[in-house]
Amino acid sequence: MTRQRQGPLDGLRVIDASGMISGAFATMLMGDFGADVIMIEHPEVGDPIREWPQKTEDGESLAWKSLGRNKRCVTLDLGSDRGRALALELVEDADVFFENFRPGTMERWGLGPEEIHAVNSRAIMVRLSGYGQTGPRSQEPGFGTIAEGVSGWAHANGFPDREPLLPPVSLADIQAAQFALQATLMALFERDVGRGGSDTGQVIDVSLVEPLWRVFFGEVEAYDHMGHVRERTGNQHPNTAPRNIYETADGYITMSASNQRIFERVAEAIDKAWLIEDERFADNASRVENAAPLNKEIEEWTRQHTTEEAIEILEANDAIVGPVNDMSDIFDDEQFQARDSFVEVDDPDVGTVRTFSTVPKFSRTPGEVEFLGPRHGEHNEAVYQGELGLSDEELAELRDDGVV
Repeated sequence: MTRQRQGPLDGLRVIDASGMISGAFATMLMGDFGADVIMIEHPEVGDPIREWPQKTEDGESLAWKSLGRNKRCVTLDLGSDRGRALALELVEDADVFFENFRPGTMERWGLGPEEIHAVNSRAIMVRLSGYGQTGPRSQEPGFGTIAEGVSGWAHANGFPDREPLLPPVSLADIQAAQFALQATLMALFERDVGRGGSDTGQVIDVSLVEPLWRVFFGEVEAYDHMGHVRERTGNQHPNTAPRNIYETADGYITMSASNQRIFERVAEAIDKAWLIEDERFADNASRVENAAPLNKEIEEWTRQHTTEEAIEILEANDAIVGPVNDMSDIFDDEQFQARDSFVEVDDPDVGTVRTFSTVPKFSRTPGEVEFLGPRHGEHNEAVYQGELGLSDEELAELRDDGVV
């Protein structure tokens, strides 16, 4: 029984047995757009995100409130016989089943692809892991931080005279989530629509490493063909110039002007039209090779102006430029406000709080933020009794035995 919700995925039922970020972010996005997402947590230990810092005075993790939104939370010991049986009952009428345990764990619990498809041949099973389900490192645990190193991302990030730099956000997990989500929608299309629809589910194998490695378009080919290894270039893009962060009198701006006409407009805007005739900056390839002196000329001008002044002058000349915002700037930004980028939600634990609205925007089926991350096991009765038909006595017994 799938709840009726708002959004293009209304009618889709998702069982989420993943923890932490990658699977959870993908299913959060599905929940934002109407899917009925039921998240499974261990009865004794909830999702680790519940313990992340930036908590309210009452100890509520705001990261959990964000990542767990629009999901119904139940508790279940998947490693127990009765837990396995209940999980398979949940899967019987589900469209998608997410898990992110170390490869082999679900098979050991009797919840591998064979068992899932035995009870529901149409289910799409999405498996997230550090290195994927195959290969010599498949059995190793993997976190996003490790993937950011293994994938080549950290090696390419940072400044040439400094150590490799990790991202300040959970980049590998979020990138894997995006690939997992798009793969899920592709599999659903193939099952229900493509070439008449196969009406049969399949297994999707997503590693944390490969989606992040995949961002290096052109770099694989460059190494294979030329032996080229991408090195750190700071804020300067290795293939376009000028493209950088420039200091102003009171802050910083970003600017990208790799297109020839845009570069010429920038040169004119900063009163250095002579740059256009300088053979060092004749075209994009030349500008990349001479990015350091070019950036020096541009920053010499930006430092003489406030951020607001620099943006106003450059935009008046049709340059592509913007500020470097922190979160307080974003909250005050009229563009974010005009786009309704925030939505207020009343939460029983933290009160009224602003959170991200749904992204991207749909003209007819926009999705919604119905509620923020629920309490541990908050929907046990609604799911196990209201949908699976367990009696009060059966649910009490499962609680006593630590199954839920």
